[in-house]
Amino acid sequence: MSTRALGPAALALTRALAVVVGRALDDARRVRVACSGGPDSLALAAALAWHARREPALMAEGLVVDHQLQDGSGPVAARTAEQLRALGLAAYVVPVEVPRDTGLGLEAAARACRYEALRAPGPSGVRPGVVLLGHTLDDQAETVLLGLARGSGTRSLAGMPASFGADPLFVRPLLGLRRADTAAACAEWGLEPWQDPQNADVSYTRARVRHEIMPLLEERLGPGIAQALARTARLAAADADLLDELADRAGAEVARDGGLDTCALAAQPPALRGRIVRTWLTGAGVVEPSAAHTAAVLDLVESWHGQRGVDLPGRVRVVRAGGQLRLSRPGQEAGAQPGRPCDLPGVH
Repeated sequence: MSTRALGPAALALTRALAVVVGRALDDARRVRVACSGGPDSLALAAALAWHARREPALMAEGLVVDHQLQDGSGPVAARTAEQLRALGLAAYVVPVEVPRDTGLGLEAAARACRYEALRAPGPSGVRPGVVLLGHTLDDQAETVLLGLARGSGTRSLAGMPASFGADPLFVRPLLGLRRADTAAACAEWGLEPWQDPQNADVSYTRARVRHEIMPLLEERLGPGIAQALARTARLAAADADLLDELADRAGAEVARDGGLDTCALAAQPPALRGRIVRTWLTGAGVVEPSAAHTAAVLDLVESWHGQRGVDLPGRVRVVRAGGQLRLSRPGQEAGAQPGRPCDLPGVH
């Protein structure tokens, strides 16, 4: 099938995927598309299948993760896999058990299970080299708006990265396209996507943003809000990448025997201190430390007055001892000690 035979939306999808496909062919990497059956991921899968028909050397497959959180999820997943096979993709369903007692919330727990399944070997025993995710410009705009509402920092305002990871590499090739484009592409390809009822349930925050807040902003502020928010994400991402790189370098200078030197940390610019602490905490196994957790840990450096420590998820405590921040667990806690003074302006 030539590009002339494609409709305008389908053509836009195949073009958005062309660079990823070309690199996968050059590196002989297996490409797996994550597909829920919704318009975005189904259109992405169809675009991958189109490239696979033109490039027999392309190793392409589809994976449908059944989270088993909704009644009837099994038949929906099976039907989606059938649609992918009809497109010419090898496809299979992976049911997962989403734990409800992680303390992270059901959505975060489901996401963790989904990504674990997407990284895993397929029936052939081979892991993917590239995993495609179907997020669009509209998803990016909603993510930025949610970050603003939470009062998050630059990294959150940067939204979802276009790519991340290494083995496999996760790629979002549709961040420049709208949700309307994927729906139109499905229609041009004669596909019938599944409409997840949760996407219309305004009891969920993202659904309220999608169906109530974004239309209101367009009405009151004029068109182009989604594009402006997505542009904000691109600009913020460049700044966040630079700050993260600087924080990584500074973090190596601050690290002391598994902890952080309080004086060396205090000497860093404020824009880097929080990043250094978050990287240290996550590297030590603290799951998704919040802004409040990070600020409390920084208080042990910036507003030190002999606090016992800061309790974090996973029964982990950060204490200040001997001029260092250290992690302790039940039965291992070190007593808080003053250590040496830093004598830095504005830092106590």
